[in-house]
Amino acid sequence: MSEQTDGLIEAPTFAEGFRLAVSKYGDRPALESADGSVRYTWRELERKVDRLAGGLAALGVKKGDTVALLLDNRPEFHLCDLAAVTLGAVPFSIYQTLPPEQIRYVVDDAAARVAIVEAKYLDRFLEAKRSLPALEHLVVVDGDAPGAIALSELEEKNPAFRGRELLREIRPEDLLTLIYTSGTTGPPKGVQITHRNLMAVVRGLNAIARYPTGGRVISWLPTAHIAERALDYYLPVLLGATITTCPNPREIIEVLPKVRPDYFFAVPRIWEKIKAGLEAQLASLPPEQREKIERALARSLEKVRLEQAKKPVPPELAEEVERADREIFSGIRALLGLDRARIVSVGAAPTPREVVEFFHALGIPLAEGWGMSETCAIGTVNPPGRIKIGTVGLPVPGVEIRIADDGEILVRGENVMAGYRNLPEKTAETLLPGGWLATGDVGEIDEDGYLRIVDRKKEIIINAAGKNMSPANIESTVKAASPLVGQVCVIGDRRPYNTALVVLDPDAARQWAREHGRGEKSLEELATDEELRAELARAIERANAKLARVEQIKKFTIVPGDWLPGGDELTPTMKLKRKAIAEKYADLIERMYAPAEGNA
Repeated sequence: MSEQTDGLIEAPTFAEGFRLAVSKYGDRPALESADGSVRYTWRELERKVDRLAGGLAALGVKKGDTVALLLDNRPEFHLCDLAAVTLGAVPFSIYQTLPPEQIRYVVDDAAARVAIVEAKYLDRFLEAKRSLPALEHLVVVDGDAPGAIALSELEEKNPAFRGRELLREIRPEDLLTLIYTSGTTGPPKGVQITHRNLMAVVRGLNAIARYPTGGRVISWLPTAHIAERALDYYLPVLLGATITTCPNPREIIEVLPKVRPDYFFAVPRIWEKIKAGLEAQLASLPPEQREKIERALARSLEKVRLEQAKKPVPPELAEEVERADREIFSGIRALLGLDRARIVSVGAAPTPREVVEFFHALGIPLAEGWGMSETCAIGTVNPPGRIKIGTVGLPVPGVEIRIADDGEILVRGENVMAGYRNLPEKTAETLLPGGWLATGDVGEIDEDGYLRIVDRKKEIIINAAGKNMSPANIESTVKAASPLVGQVCVIGDRRPYNTALVVLDPDAARQWAREHGRGEKSLEELATDEELRAELARAIERANAKLARVEQIKKFTIVPGDWLPGGDELTPTMKLKRKAIAEKYADLIERMYAPAEGNA
C-alpha cells in the first residue's frame, strides 16, 4: 500500500512514486532547464513522458528491455529515462567522455536494442554502432542521422498511450537502471539496481536527514554517476522538488545563485574550487576589509573546532561569530547561491578536512557521505545538526555496516545491488554469504558509530619497509595545502620513500601567472616555471608537516597540462587510474627514484 510519510512520497517502485508525485503536485513546476527555455509542471511532465513511452513501446521496448542514453544533463534525459521506466524497461546512461570502443562495450553488455543520443555525440556513437548488430533503433534528441528517429517523431508514434495502466506490472524486484562503474582497472561492470534498492535508499535518507519537500534542486553531474541519479533525480521526484538541469558541469558555480537550491550535492573538486575562488577574491580586497573577514573566518573556525571536539564555546566567541554571520557570512552564502540550502553534501572521493571546516565556518554545513554504485549511492551520511567532520557519517536506517578482520567495510541492506550484469563470478566475489557486500574500501567505526574511510583496499601503499599507508589521505592533505594543486598522485608502493605527480589547477595556475607577471602562459609553460615550482614545494612542506614521517612526499614532479575526467589518468567520476598513471609516467617516476637526481 503506497503512503506518504513526512512529505516523502513512498511507493513500492519508482514508477509508482513518479505517478503519485504527479497526482499530488499537479500544476507545480517539476522540471526546467537552467536557461529557462524549457519548463514543465508535473502534469505536463507526465503527458510528455507518456508520449515518449508510447513511442518507445511502438519501437518494441517492453518490460526488462534496456535503453541506452548518451545525453548531457538536460530535460530530455529526465523525460526519456522516465519514459523507459514507465514501460518497466531499464534505462542506463553512458558517460559522455567514453571513446567508441567503450561505448560499444557497455551497449553490447546491456544488450540494448534502442539508444537515445544527443547530436554532438553522434559521431562517436555511430562509430560504436558499426559493431552493435543487435541495436535496432537510434533516436536523436536534437538533430538527425541516416536511419535515425527524431525525438519529436518518437512522440507521435503512439499518442494515446497511458503509462498508469502499466504500473501494476512493475515490481520492486525489477531492475530500475544499470550503473556502469567507471572502474580504475579493467572494463566497467554493470551494477544492477532494482526499484527496491532505490526506494530503500530514499526512505533511509529521508529518515536520517529529513529532506525538504517541494524545494529546488540542480541536476548537473553526468547522469551515469549513481550519486547524481539518486540525489538529483530519483530523490527530488519523490520529494516533489523542482529539478533544474545544468548540462555543463563547469557552469554549476554560475547556475547556483540563479536556482538557490534547497539541497545540493557536489564532488570534492567543486568545493575545493569554490573555496579557492573565495580566497582569491578575499586576497584582492583592500587590507582593512580583508583583515576583518580573515579575523571573522578565523574566529568561526575556532568555534567549529571547539564544537567538533565537544568542548564548550565561550559566550563572547559565540556572539562574535553570530555577528559575523549576520554581517559577513550571510552575504557570502547568498553570493554563492547556498543561502537557502539546508542539506549540503559531498562525496564520491575523499574531501580534505580543511575544505569541510572552511564551509562550516561560513555557515554552510557541508556533510560528507559514503556509498558506491553497488549500494545505490548511499551507505552512510552525516545527519544535519550532528555532522562529525573527518567521517562519512552514520549508516542510514536499514543499512548495516561492519568491519572485516582485514579492515574492509562490509554492508548489508535492501540498498545492495542485485549483482553485476553478465558477471556471475564477480558477483559471487562481492556478494558474500549472509547478504554482505564486500565494498573494497577500508574503514574504521569510531566510538559514536561514525564511519571513517581509510582508502581503497587495493590502493593501500606498502613501502619497502612494510609500512601501510593511504595514498588518498596523503593526496588529500597535499591538495588542501595549496589551490595550485589540481590533482596529485602519490607513488610509493614497494619504494623506499613517497613521491608525487602534481597537476596544476588550471584556474589557480592562470590566476597565479597573472599576479606574477607571467601573462597568459599555458599550463605546459607554467609547469617549468621555477618560481611556481618553489611555491608548490612550500605547499608540500606544509602538507608534510601534517603527515607522519613515513607518509611525507620526498620528491615531486609537475606534470604538464591537465588531467580530464574520462581521460588517460581519471575516470569519468574523477578517480585516479593509478595503474594507467604509473605506466604512462613511468619515466618521470623512475627519475624521482634515481640515486643521483633531485626533484624532477
